[in-house]
Amino acid sequence: MYGLTSQMRRAAVSIPSNIAEGRNRGTRKDFVQFLRISSGSVAELQTQIEIAKQLPKTSTFSYEETENTLNEISKMLSSMIRKLNLPKLTAES
Repeated sequence: MYGLTSQMRRAAVSIPSNIAEGRNRGTRKDFVQFLRISSGSVAELQTQIEIAKQLPKTSTFSYEETENTLNEISKMLSSMIRKLNLPKLTAES
Protein backbone atom coordinates (compact mmCIF):
# COMPACT_ATOMS: atom_id res chain seq x y z
CA MET A 1 0.00 0.00 0.00
CA TYR A 2 2.74 2.46 0.94
CA GLY A 3 4.69 1.64 -2.21
CA LEU A 4 1.70 2.27 -4.44
CA THR A 5 0.92 5.55 -2.69
CA SER A 6 4.51 6.69 -3.12
CA GLN A 7 4.52 5.73 -6.80
CA MET A 8 1.22 7.56 -7.36
CA ARG A 9 2.61 10.71 -5.77
CA ARG A 10 5.70 10.56 -7.98
CA ALA A 11 3.59 10.11 -11.13
CA ALA A 12 1.27 12.97 -10.13
CA VAL A 13 4.19 15.34 -9.49
CA SER A 14 5.85 14.24 -12.71
CA ILE A 15 2.99 15.55 -14.88
CA PRO A 16 3.35 19.32 -14.23
CA SER A 17 7.09 19.01 -13.62
CA ASN A 18 7.72 17.67 -17.12
CA ILE A 19 5.46 20.29 -18.69
CA ALA A 20 7.45 23.03 -16.94
CA GLU A 21 10.81 21.51 -17.84
CA GLY A 22 9.84 21.03 -21.47
CA ARG A 23 8.54 24.58 -21.76
CA ASN A 24 11.85 25.95 -20.54
CA ARG A 25 13.96 23.84 -22.89
CA GLY A 26 13.53 26.41 -25.62
CA THR A 27 12.60 24.32 -28.64
CA ARG A 28 9.24 23.11 -29.83
CA LYS A 29 10.61 19.61 -30.36
CA ASP A 30 11.85 19.40 -26.76
CA PHE A 31 8.57 20.77 -25.43
CA VAL A 32 6.59 18.14 -27.35
CA GLN A 33 8.88 15.40 -26.02
CA PHE A 34 8.30 16.49 -22.43
CA LEU A 35 4.55 16.75 -23.06
CA ARG A 36 4.68 13.12 -24.21
CA ILE A 37 6.51 12.18 -21.01
CA SER A 38 3.78 13.97 -19.03
CA SER A 39 1.19 12.04 -20.99
CA GLY A 40 2.96 8.84 -20.05
CA SER A 41 2.81 9.85 -16.40
CA VAL A 42 -0.96 10.39 -16.76
CA ALA A 43 -1.30 6.85 -18.13
CA GLU A 44 0.89 5.53 -15.32
CA LEU A 45 -1.29 7.24 -12.71
CA GLN A 46 -4.48 5.97 -14.36
CA THR A 47 -3.09 2.43 -14.18
CA GLN A 48 -2.11 2.85 -10.55
CA ILE A 49 -5.64 4.03 -9.74
CA GLU A 50 -7.03 0.89 -11.36
CA ILE A 51 -4.69 -1.18 -9.19
CA ALA A 52 -5.69 0.77 -6.07
CA LYS A 53 -9.37 0.10 -6.78
CA GLN A 54 -8.67 -3.62 -6.44
CA LEU A 55 -7.14 -3.29 -2.96
CA PRO A 56 -9.48 -4.14 -0.07
CA LYS A 57 -8.50 -1.09 2.00
CA THR A 58 -9.28 1.34 -0.83
CA SER A 59 -12.46 -0.20 -2.20
CA THR A 60 -14.65 2.42 -0.49
CA PHE A 61 -12.75 5.40 -1.90
CA SER A 62 -14.32 7.48 -4.64
CA TYR A 63 -12.08 7.77 -7.68
CA GLU A 64 -14.50 9.46 -10.07
CA GLU A 65 -13.29 13.05 -9.65
CA THR A 66 -9.65 12.04 -9.94
CA GLU A 67 -10.34 9.91 -13.02
CA ASN A 68 -12.29 12.74 -14.65
CA THR A 69 -9.47 15.20 -13.94
CA LEU A 70 -6.87 12.82 -15.39
CA ASN A 71 -9.00 12.34 -18.52
CA GLU A 72 -9.18 16.12 -18.97
CA ILE A 73 -5.42 16.48 -18.48
CA SER A 74 -4.85 13.71 -21.01
CA LYS A 75 -7.05 15.50 -23.56
CA MET A 76 -5.25 18.81 -22.96
CA LEU A 77 -1.84 17.21 -23.39
CA SER A 78 -2.94 15.45 -26.59
CA SER A 79 -4.31 18.70 -27.97
CA MET A 80 -1.10 20.60 -27.16
CA ILE A 81 1.06 17.89 -28.73
CA ARG A 82 -1.10 17.84 -31.86
CA LYS A 83 -1.01 21.64 -32.22
CA LEU A 84 2.71 21.90 -31.60
CA ASN A 85 3.35 19.23 -34.22
CA LEU A 86 1.58 21.27 -36.90
CA PRO A 87 3.90 22.93 -39.39
CA LYS A 88 4.97 26.37 -38.23
CA LEU A 89 3.23 29.10 -40.19
CA THR A 90 5.46 31.74 -41.70
CA ALA A 91 4.66 35.28 -42.80
CA GLU A 92 4.91 34.09 -46.42
CA SER A 93 2.25 31.35 -45.95
